[in-house]
Amino acid sequence: MKYFKRPEWLRPHWMLALVMLAGSAAFPAHAATTPLDHIVAVVNDEVITRQELTRRYNDIVQSLSRQNTPLPPREVLEKQLLERMVTELCLQQHARNTGVRVDPTQVERALQRIAAQNKLDIAGLQAAMEQNGQSIDTMRTTIRNEILIARARERDVDNRISVNDSEIEGYLQTLVQQGVETEYNFAHILLTLPENASPEQIQARHARAEEVLNQLRNGADFAQMSASYSDASNALQGGAFGWRASGKLPEMFVEALKPLQPGQISPLLKSSNGFHILKLNDKRGLDATLNVTQTHARHILIKTNELTSESDARNRLLQLKERIDNGVKFDELARLHSDDASAAKGGDLGWINPGDTVPDFEKAMDALKPGEVSAPIQSPFGWHLIQVLERRDQDVTQERQKLLARQAIRERKAEEAFQDWVRQIRDSAYVELRPID
Repeated sequence: MKYFKRPEWLRPHWMLALVMLAGSAAFPAHAATTPLDHIVAVVNDEVITRQELTRRYNDIVQSLSRQNTPLPPREVLEKQLLERMVTELCLQQHARNTGVRVDPTQVERALQRIAAQNKLDIAGLQAAMEQNGQSIDTMRTTIRNEILIARARERDVDNRISVNDSEIEGYLQTLVQQGVETEYNFAHILLTLPENASPEQIQARHARAEEVLNQLRNGADFAQMSASYSDASNALQGGAFGWRASGKLPEMFVEALKPLQPGQISPLLKSSNGFHILKLNDKRGLDATLNVTQTHARHILIKTNELTSESDARNRLLQLKERIDNGVKFDELARLHSDDASAAKGGDLGWINPGDTVPDFEKAMDALKPGEVSAPIQSPFGWHLIQVLERRDQDVTQERQKLLARQAIRERKAEEAFQDWVRQIRDSAYVELRPID
């Protein structure tokens, strides 16, 4: 298997902390009087407190201010944040209750990456966060919870998505009929409907969606309205989707975006998930021929778990590398020792395009000359020895089209399935919302 990047479904809160560190001098921690703590929500057998909501509110205020996004009224934003915290807690509980576990070393690696991006070590990161009124332990908890949710999504949603060859052929034929595929840069507001919503609930959500749409058409800021009303996971990032190929979008979205000019707002759209409003930022065509340098590589993977620590995995690979350096064949050792599905093929990963593998793996692979074997390198999947066999320049336009088609169909299916999964978990939980103040 190739080590493909995971699609991003939710911007991690620790990334917000990263942004805050970068600009903490210009934007000091939000000053607010902390009220006496009390419970603002009960979610199954856990609670969310007023102080937890206040901390989240202060973080979001800093982030929105840094993006020059007008702030919604405090009571509106707090209500939105509380609903988001309830949903996240439901997902965390589901993950834990169904056996998902997070290795503490993964959390520490994430902290180390944040520190490195800020040109700090862990001690420096902690000092910078404390100076900005934040806690590194809180960040650890946030990262751990996000990994929990991501793993549960991968197991329950992403791994159950399949794309067959006929779907790919149909997608490509549609592109031929349409001419050059279009990419859209747009933002999105979603007002969800509960599963099996009553006519009264549908009518109430429709009325709210119409109210939001009217405010947007009268000049309201889209990012502010997203932060105030959207139930989508990217609501607090202004609902921004960035660039998406038309094939990766629901047909309903494509039909709504086609006639729009940059800056325009779509009509109200209804799906099984709820009501949608789109804003087109820009659009462009995809017609470029693609030539890339491909790498033919193989590897040996040692996964870490309860029985194999990080140091154990690295030491095993050091011993294997010494044997390879002394003349033992790489493929023979891969068949005997690799934990990857490629072991049966001597660790052969075939021809790899730029971007096919996770950054840590690709960086180490690109640094090797043909025939050279890497030192043990770490990735989110474990520890690897990598050997580059050969390289070539290749026109991958057709191959890329099929790959993009598969990715587009898979992402579209996964996003729809994910929204249904979140709604089902949220609707099956016991939730009691209490007065915030």
